[in-house]
Amino acid sequence: MYQHTAKERFLRYVQIDTQSDPNSPTTPSTEKQKNLSRLLVEELQAMGIADAELDEHGYVYATIPANTDKKVPVICFCSHVDTSPDCSGAGVKPILHPNYKGQDIVLPDDPSVVIRKSEHEDLAHQIGNDIITASGTTLLGADNKAGVAAIMDAAYILLKHKNLKHGKIRILFTPDEEIGRGVDKVDMKKLGARYGYTIDGETAGSIEDETFSADGAKITIHGVAAHPGFAKGKMENALKIAARIVAKFPDKLSPEHTEGKQGFIHPVSFEGNLESATVRLILRDFSDGGLKRHGKTLQRIVDGVMKNFPNSRAEVQISEQYRNMGKVLRRHPHVVTYAMEALQRAGFEQPLKRSIRGGTDGSRLSFMGLPCPNIFAGEHAFHSKQEWVSVQDMNKAAETIVHLAQIWEERS
Repeated sequence: MYQHTAKERFLRYVQIDTQSDPNSPTTPSTEKQKNLSRLLVEELQAMGIADAELDEHGYVYATIPANTDKKVPVICFCSHVDTSPDCSGAGVKPILHPNYKGQDIVLPDDPSVVIRKSEHEDLAHQIGNDIITASGTTLLGADNKAGVAAIMDAAYILLKHKNLKHGKIRILFTPDEEIGRGVDKVDMKKLGARYGYTIDGETAGSIEDETFSADGAKITIHGVAAHPGFAKGKMENALKIAARIVAKFPDKLSPEHTEGKQGFIHPVSFEGNLESATVRLILRDFSDGGLKRHGKTLQRIVDGVMKNFPNSRAEVQISEQYRNMGKVLRRHPHVVTYAMEALQRAGFEQPLKRSIRGGTDGSRLSFMGLPCPNIFAGEHAFHSKQEWVSVQDMNKAAETIVHLAQIWEERS
């Protein structure tokens, strides 16, 4: 139906290293994220979007002007430019595997990295499609450059086909989503949108209207140092104390033993020395009450262990990261209803509405006044060397955006 550009855009974008850094205090956390953001501004301006801009914090804002006389709410489409720090994003070599026939995909730069059809259920729906992977030594960056490419392709289509009626559309590309800071510096007044959609989901034809609620936690242990030759009855090793605390976390509250609506307590880093040690964790649950219970469980474990070390002390700090966007979206059901209709128009007879065991920029945007569910981009096995996406799924994501823009105009 349309001349799509998502594939070519995506292949360009993933070769730009945009990893974010959780240890950096700046916004964006890495300047290299702006390398992609600058390119996006150039491409948007080349399409005719004169107001496309990159601000000092690494956010890209752009407007597709309305082409209707109707009063249509301003809609925002959002994706993030950064890739996960969990796996290298430098020197990505994207590989196109045309006309996929259902085989396992062996990645050439490290043949031990195999995308097995038995482990990736969605590959069964990709027969005949064109799969893009990395080469085996890096992640691909489909999370979330597939979403970026889909939004850019949709903008190209809407601007090229003047007969497609729509209201004012705002485009937002964010940095640092992967480290939980994707909307820290977004200017909501400048954005000026009433409703939004992140394009950052997995399976084609899916929309996510519910996410985890999330907190970050830090345990700081202050032990007692002593010379190891004369330590008896004196030393209280902070590293050993921290290890005991981590060992007490129950398996039933770990990500490797939970699924569906089950939450977890998950240690993500451990560092220190004999005198001082720090454990960082993430706490997740679909309910705020469950999240509070995880915090209390964490405190109870720490208190229990510390009773055995009377001369040491531990501090538990818990900070809010984001909350379940379903709480907001339930007050604005038409935002999801319109997206479900757009998915149907894009060819998905039975769209998938589901919860995500994670979060997106939309989680926080929803609580900042921009109700914002998450629509698929086609990305799979994100944060890993096995990451993949199909060209056809990205094209369908772009078509969904186009249909959604039209539906908002029709319903206004």
